[in-house]
Amino acid sequence: MTCVRRLGSSCRLMLGRWGKARQDRVRILRSLSIENIAPLGYLCIKALAVAKRKELIRFDWFMKFMLRDKADFEILSGFLSELLKEDVEVLSLLESEGNQEDEDDKFNRVDLMVRTSKQELIIVEIQNEFQVDFLQRLLYGTSKATTEYIHKSDAYGSIERIISVSIVYFALGQGVDYVYVGQTNFVGMHQHDELLLSQRQKEEFHLQRVSEIFPTYYLIRAEFFKGVITDGLDQWIYFFKNGEVQEGFDAKGLVKASEVLDYQKMSPAEKAKYEAYYRNLREENSWAWSRRVEMEEAVKEAVEAMQEAVDAMQEALEAANGALEVANEAQVKEKEQSVLA
Repeated sequence: MTCVRRLGSSCRLMLGRWGKARQDRVRILRSLSIENIAPLGYLCIKALAVAKRKELIRFDWFMKFMLRDKADFEILSGFLSELLKEDVEVLSLLESEGNQEDEDDKFNRVDLMVRTSKQELIIVEIQNEFQVDFLQRLLYGTSKATTEYIHKSDAYGSIERIISVSIVYFALGQGVDYVYVGQTNFVGMHQHDELLLSQRQKEEFHLQRVSEIFPTYYLIRAEFFKGVITDGLDQWIYFFKNGEVQEGFDAKGLVKASEVLDYQKMSPAEKAKYEAYYRNLREENSWAWSRRVEMEEAVKEAVEAMQEAVDAMQEALEAANGALEVANEAQVKEKEQSVLA
């Protein structure tokens, strides 16, 4: 990366000097053949393009190991603000399975729970590996949070709003979009109208819609993002997918993220730990992929064995039917001979 940046600086210096003297331009053109000019121009353009991007640390690493200082809450608050299309201020980081460090750490999933200034509970989760019952796990997570953060003597109206945000790096379900929102609404069976909150309920619970009472789910399928950036959320998803930001990105929290998560600013020890984490993540995903391939092959072999058994049974049945027909014909002939006799 440093070499490429130096090349980009050299290219910019050469281009800056290009227009200063006509004699210099003629001399340079005469000394370079087209075979030399084309690769040089390509390298300059590529170097300038790379120089406009900054390599950042993965967001799951940030959540698991770096999000301890309240000064860094601004990064997560910015992302959530862009996602929810409203200003979100993270006040505290609550204990969760994914923000603990121990020798049995799992690398395929990182999750944490935060409380906002609006007294909302937001679960943020990153899933790297395929899980067939992932949606059911989201339901379990929000249900558990609902029951854990209400006292036995509290009224049901004190239940806090829960938002579940998932960033996944596998093909979750079937669909063409890269961001999905799941909410609970009540629709009439006959009139097809949507059930609304009464004015008393709005004033009592400080809510506007029925769906705000129930958990809201946001699913970000990072691998399905095509790279077309239209707003701040797309800038964040670009970072999730590519691990870098482009020059000019100005989404909430992303500017600070580009400073805090700059890979080049890590110490050698931090880089070694980060690379080990990344390597373990790749190995675990590779192991899971190998396991799926092995299981698919085992299922294929079992299906083929079952088919062979079915074919053998079919042949045996056909042979038995043939033998039965022969026996019936012999019995008929025997009867006919006995009648003639």
